Amino acid sequence: QVQLVESGGGLVQPGGSLRLSCAASGLTFSLYDMGWYRQAPGKQRELVADITSGGFTRNGDSVKGRFTISRDNAKNTVYLQMNSLKPEDTAIYYCCARFGSYHTYWGQGTQVTVSS
Repeated sequence: QVQLVESGGGLVQPGGSLRLSCAASGLTFSLYDMGWYRQAPGKQRELVADITSGGFTRNGDSVKGRFTISRDNAKNTVYLQMNSLKPEDTAIYYCCARFGSYHTYWGQGTQVTVSS
């Protein structure tokens, strides 16, 4: 079965950096569009960034210029480099794999906390 396993979350001070990873298995990774979403307490899940199977990237407005998504098809892994972190970036970050309209998979999430 499809598994998406996120890692790299944790506690970081404002202005710091983290790199999230999402390792995928059970799917043909190179064919899937991959994305990172986040959900803060009391808020709706929102898009952070995504990358198509062809490598086209898109960032959410709140993270433009600070976060970078990338993928390594040889390792079946998608990354999210997060720089200049702010307290409002605190959330659970989820990895998502999508192929067409009917194949969408989610990871279990990893907590990112930005606090001094």
